[in-house]
Amino acid sequence: MRPRPLLLTLSATILVAGCGTTPADLFAVERAGNVPGARLRVVISDGGTIRCDGGKAIELSDPELLDARQIQRDLQVPAEHRLRLKPGRGSVMRYRVISGDGTVDFADDSPHKPAVLDRLAFYVHQVARRRCGRPR
Repeated sequence: MRPRPLLLTLSATILVAGCGTTPADLFAVERAGNVPGARLRVVISDGGTIRCDGGKAIELSDPELLDARQIQRDLQVPAEHRLRLKPGRGSVMRYRVISGDGTVDFADDSPHKPAVLDRLAFYVHQVARRRCGRPR
């Protein structure tokens, strides 16, 4: 039995359509603060890269990508609710997280923040140092 030409054409089209597409961004983080080196913008891609301050794409390690994916999943509810938390009196860093689910604003000392926001702040600190060459 010979394969049908239409089936072969559809299969080829599906394969080609999947090639060369740009992976979606998991989230972007804009960080600001009142200490030197606080200002930073990172974009984390599901393809395993980070862009620091609009620069070229830099590869993430597998654990860094897995952490980012988990953070993105855990951010879904706060982002869908457009969570905005005021900074406390001793705020040093402020964050805005933008994902396909929405935007979250918080500070390092915002009261009542979900645990994912502390994990996100730590993640940004780590990749800023490891991948962006930033001191913080």
